[in-house]
Amino acid sequence: MVLHRTCDGRTRRDFLRVGSVAASGLTLANYLKLTHGGEVRQGAPAKAAIFIDLPGGPSHLDSFDPKPQAPSETRGTFQPIATNVPGIQVCEHLPKLAQCADKYTILRGVSHTLAAHRLGQEYVNTGSRPLASLEYPGFGAVVTKELPVAKELPPFVAIPRGSQRAGFLGIQYAPLNTGSSPKAGQPYHVRGISLGEDSTLEEIERRRGLLKGLDQTFSELQESDQLLVGLDRFNQKAFDMITSRQAREAFDISRESPVFAKQFEPENFSQSCLLAIRLIEAGVRFVSLSLGGWDTHTDNFTKLKTQLLPKLDAGLSSLLTGLEQRGLLESTSVMTTGEFGRTPKINTRSAEGGRDHYPRCMFMLMAGGGMLGGQVIGESDATASGPAHEAIKPDDVAASFYHSLGIDPRQEYHTETGRPITLVRDGQVISQLFG
Repeated sequence: MVLHRTCDGRTRRDFLRVGSVAASGLTLANYLKLTHGGEVRQGAPAKAAIFIDLPGGPSHLDSFDPKPQAPSETRGTFQPIATNVPGIQVCEHLPKLAQCADKYTILRGVSHTLAAHRLGQEYVNTGSRPLASLEYPGFGAVVTKELPVAKELPPFVAIPRGSQRAGFLGIQYAPLNTGSSPKAGQPYHVRGISLGEDSTLEEIERRRGLLKGLDQTFSELQESDQLLVGLDRFNQKAFDMITSRQAREAFDISRESPVFAKQFEPENFSQSCLLAIRLIEAGVRFVSLSLGGWDTHTDNFTKLKTQLLPKLDAGLSSLLTGLEQRGLLESTSVMTTGEFGRTPKINTRSAEGGRDHYPRCMFMLMAGGGMLGGQVIGESDATASGPAHEAIKPDDVAASFYHSLGIDPRQEYHTETGRPITLVRDGQVISQLFG
């Protein structure tokens, strides 16, 4: 598995507390101890969500906000192409996404002021500007809390791991990290969901009895320590998932119809998109995917042309098309974003140049969940240096994302100490997204 390190040297956030480290994501063994299921809420516009993280910060000018009339030191070497929606253009290296532009909305002129990777990621993953004194919950944690899942399925899965965190909601709302990406045509097993070669249901039942006694030992601690919430549900949850044909088959992409699967490239990100569809179809409520490497301070155009844009083009177009084919796009909200854009002016750090961090202007993509496709909302100025008119804030996008899922972005949650926190304090739902 490839890990993409950003220019600040981080592959993940450095936490000070053990609880916070765990809250960033769990292996199955830890996850099962700390989560529980429930019944599906009725009446929400969307019943599930997929969040696609582009860590590093993709260049908006070289993807979804081209400026062919800008000076050469700004516009770069790529050319725009027409999409299947009249008047909308994207980069020439996104031909598949150009042909399904009717399925998503491009948000242009999204703007904030946080130019550090970690802070920018926290902002776009929560819709709340980061505070030193508080860690806000990511979208996945909130969806897990608001839209509980059937008992034999994990509510929140990160493939292979992601930047969505549980924040002050507590570790029981953290994601289940798969730890790896699926391979085309091969059985895919998340450790612990499938019985090992030497394991039987009888052996699992015996261990279950031993763990029951351990849970009873910790029952008093559980009431006062947030890190132990859910321990008394571990036995039943683990047993339900391990013995559930639904859970095992949802993760196994080798069971997918060859006709459907062949539209997904045999590359990790595309195969992860296929897995995301299977999980959503099975009843998982939130799936996060990650395609890293966008921190293009040097060799921006080569990296985008040969690696990053083709992977995004193939994977995301297949994801949207596949969701529609399965009748899931309307009931699944999809959000794609990096933490910021890249500088309009090309730097000279390498022979072909690169682009640096630039939060003042970026793009985001929204699809499904009752949100309209085939449109552009917002506009950047002539050099994509900032919004041409009123800026779209990450807060607004978060409010809209929650709204598509039937979650009130203005509702109050409470921290462990009783402090009231508005889910998205400053955001407004973007009305154009919903017609």
